Amino acid sequence: MNTICANSTAMGGAIGIIRISGTDAINVADSIFRTTSGKKLNDAKGYTMHYGQVTRTDGGIIDDAIATIYRAPHSYTGENSVEISCHGSSYIIQTILSLLIQHGCQMAQPGEFTQRAFLNGKMDLSQAEAVADLIASSSEASHRLAMNQMRGDYSKQMRSLRDQLLEMTSLLELEIDFSEEDVEFADRQQLLTLAQTIHSVIEKLTNSFRAGNALKNGIPVAIIGAPNVGKSTLLNQLLHDDRAIVSDQQGTTRDLVEDCINISGILFRFIDTAGIHHTTDTIERMGIQRAKQAAGKAQIIIMITEPGIPYPDITTSSEQTVIHIENKTPTFQAINGLGLDLLEEQLVVAAQKITHTDSDIIITNMRHQTALISALQSIDTVINQLKGNDVTPDIIALDLHACIDSLSEILGDLTSDDTLHNIFSNFCVGK
Repeated sequence: MNTICANSTAMGGAIGIIRISGTDAINVADSIFRTTSGKKLNDAKGYTMHYGQVTRTDGGIIDDAIATIYRAPHSYTGENSVEISCHGSSYIIQTILSLLIQHGCQMAQPGEFTQRAFLNGKMDLSQAEAVADLIASSSEASHRLAMNQMRGDYSKQMRSLRDQLLEMTSLLELEIDFSEEDVEFADRQQLLTLAQTIHSVIEKLTNSFRAGNALKNGIPVAIIGAPNVGKSTLLNQLLHDDRAIVSDQQGTTRDLVEDCINISGILFRFIDTAGIHHTTDTIERMGIQRAKQAAGKAQIIIMITEPGIPYPDITTSSEQTVIHIENKTPTFQAINGLGLDLLEEQLVVAAQKITHTDSDIIITNMRHQTALISALQSIDTVINQLKGNDVTPDIIALDLHACIDSLSEILGDLTSDDTLHNIFSNFCVGK
C-alpha cells in the first residue's frame, strides 16, 4: 500500500498531530525530521518518542516537534507509522503535509487509517465502526457502548455464535459425504437445542437495537400541546438556550424545532411542535400534521397544557412514555424553570426503561441490525427443518451457511468494497 499522511487534529488548537502510515512511513519522516540527538528515526525502536525539528530541504526549521515511532505490526494500522506532534498553526501543519507529499506520501482519504487497520487484521469491521461511534459519542451512555464494541465484546459473541454454527454445519456435511451409508453424525435433538439457543441470543441482540439506537442518536422526546401553553418556553428551559421563538401570538411554531441535550449521561433529542388545535389556516394545519407525526415517532411525549385548556387528543402506543405537565401552576412554571428538576428526573426514569434490555450487548448500528434480522430468519428456518423428519442434511446446511454469512457480514469477513467505502467514507480525515 502507498504511504499516507493526514492531520489528525482539529485546526486551531495549541497542538497538531500529523499521522503517517505505510511501508515507507519512517523513511519519509526521517527525510524531514532532524532529532536533537542526531539519531536517525530509521534506527529508532518502536514505541519511542524523539524531540527535534521539522526541516525544509534547504535545512530551514519549520517547527520544534516530537516524532513518535510505531513499527509494524505493532501500530494502529498494523503498518510502520509515525506521529509528528507540532504546534497547531494551520500554516505549520499544511507546510509539513506538503513536505511529506513531496517525499512520496499521499493524502489519506476519510477513514483510511482505520480501514488499513481493518484490512491488516488489527480489528474487525464492527470494531472499526465503533471507532467512528466513539468519536461521535456525545453522552456517557453512547461512549460506553462504543468502547465496549471497540474492545471486541460484541465481536467475541459473534464469533462464538459463528463457530457453533460452523460445527453444526460440518457435522451435517459429513452426513452428505456418507449419504450412501445412511450414517447420522449429528444428533437432531442436540442440533435443535443448539439452534434454539443461538436463536435466543440473536433475538435478544436484535431486540436490543431499539435501546441502542436511542442511546446512540438520542431518545426522541416530542413536546405536544395546544398553542401558547409553553411548549417553546419549555424547550428553551430544557436546552438552557433560546432555541425556539417564544411569542404570545398563536401559531408561532409551524415547523419542528429540534435539538439535543445530555441529562444524567443520557442524550435526549427534544422536538418542539406546532400547537394542536382546530384551524383553517393551511400552513398551520401542515404544522399540526407534522406535530402528530413527531408524536407518533417519539419514544417519550411531554404533554403540556395550562389550567382550563384540555390536553390534545392524540393517539399514543403502549411503547411510548407520556409525561403530563400542567404549566402556569404553583408546581410548574416553564417560564422560570419551576418544576424542571422533577421533569428531568421523570425523563431519566423513562429513558432507563426505554434503554433496558435483556441482552448484555446492545446493538447500535443499522447495518448490524439488518444482518441480525437475516441471521434470525435463517436460524428460524433451520429450527423448523430440524423439527421435521423429512428434511435432508444438505438443505439444513444451506440455511446454516446463510446464517453464518449474515454474522460474517457484521465482522467484515464477507463484505463488498461498496460497503467498506460507505462505512469508511463517513469517517473524518486522519482517522
